[in-house]
Amino acid sequence: MGVVKSTLPDTALKITGEALQDTLVDLLGLSLIAKQAHWNIVGPRFRSIHLQLDEVVDAARSYADAVAERAAALGVSPDGRPQTIASACALPAPKEGWLQDTAVVELLVDALGTAVGRLREHIAATEQADLVTQELLIDITATLEKQHWMFQAEDAPLRT
Repeated sequence: MGVVKSTLPDTALKITGEALQDTLVDLLGLSLIAKQAHWNIVGPRFRSIHLQLDEVVDAARSYADAVAERAAALGVSPDGRPQTIASACALPAPKEGWLQDTAVVELLVDALGTAVGRLREHIAATEQADLVTQELLIDITATLEKQHWMFQAEDAPLRT
C-alpha cells in the first residue's frame, strides 16, 4: 500500500496537518453538538432554533469533508474516528436530556465562538505554511462566524 507524498516541505506539512486535524475534530464535534441540541430542544423558539441547528450541522459536515480531503491530498491521514472526536474535541458539550431553547442558544454561541477562535489560530499558523489550507480555514471561519452572529441575535436584548 502506497503513501500519499505531500507537495509541502516537512515543517509546513506538520503545521498544516495539525491545523487540519484540529479543525476536523472541531467540525465533527460541532456537528454532533448541534445535532444533539436539535433532537432535544424545547421551548417557545423550538422551531426556528431547531431549523437553524440543521444549518450548523450541514455546514460543519460539509466542511469536515473538505478538511479531511485536503489533509488526505497533502498526505496526512485524517482521523475522524469516534474515539478521536470524543478525546480531542475542545468545544463545550450539551448537558444530557432536554435542553431549553435559551440554553441551546448559549451552548451554540459558546461552541461556535470557541471553534472560530481555534480556527483563527490555525489561520495565523498556516499563513506561511500553506496558503491553500489557510484559504479553506478562512472560508470555514466566515461561515461559522455568520452562525455565531445568528445565534447571538437570538438572545440579544433590543436597546433603543
